[in-house]
Amino acid sequence: MRPSLVIFDCDGVLVDTEGMSNMRLSQWLTEAGYPIDYETCRRRYEGRSMMSVKSEVEAAGIVLGDDFVERWNLELPDLFANGVNEVPNVRTLVHALRDAEIPYCVASSARVSKMHLTLGTTGLLPLFEHAMFSSTMVARGKPFPDLFLHAAATMGFAPEGCVVIEDSVAGTKAGRAAGMTVYSYAGDPFAHRDSLADAGGIVVDDMRAIHPMIGLA
Repeated sequence: MRPSLVIFDCDGVLVDTEGMSNMRLSQWLTEAGYPIDYETCRRRYEGRSMMSVKSEVEAAGIVLGDDFVERWNLELPDLFANGVNEVPNVRTLVHALRDAEIPYCVASSARVSKMHLTLGTTGLLPLFEHAMFSSTMVARGKPFPDLFLHAAATMGFAPEGCVVIEDSVAGTKAGRAAGMTVYSYAGDPFAHRDSLADAGGIVVDDMRAIHPMIGLA
């Protein structure tokens, strides 16, 4: 199927940041009185906005403070100071979409400022700065479909013609709830293949496997 629009998640799909982010998040939450190890943190919060993480943790009786999300975002330049790697073979996929004149964009739980930081570090930013969407632009973040529906509507395409490329269960659920085809990238060693498949994703281990699935050479 040749899609009318391809929507990329950012963290874990374009840039390899999930490991660093969840390691730091597990430390922060543990220090705040909410003990959680790295693997549990990734499984529970990967692909979700910091506001939704804050809401869930505080519902358990832990006070993170009104400035938790802002402190987290201020921490990011230090977290990524030593560089960020792009996900293997994703640049090739983006260039193939451009060559085929298939529209694409990025839609992430992260703020646009974080996407500028991580995509800028890898050099991918010029490929995406034409169309960047954040969960801060909608009422509900992933796993709800709001962000992907907003991106599709803004770009001028019906949901059923859109493809989402995700790596998290929350994002996969969001894409499927939006009525879109979802390719769930499981190239990371911590990927939960069965959970991604159960959420409705077409699981792929390599970005190059997506090319023939969407009509690219």
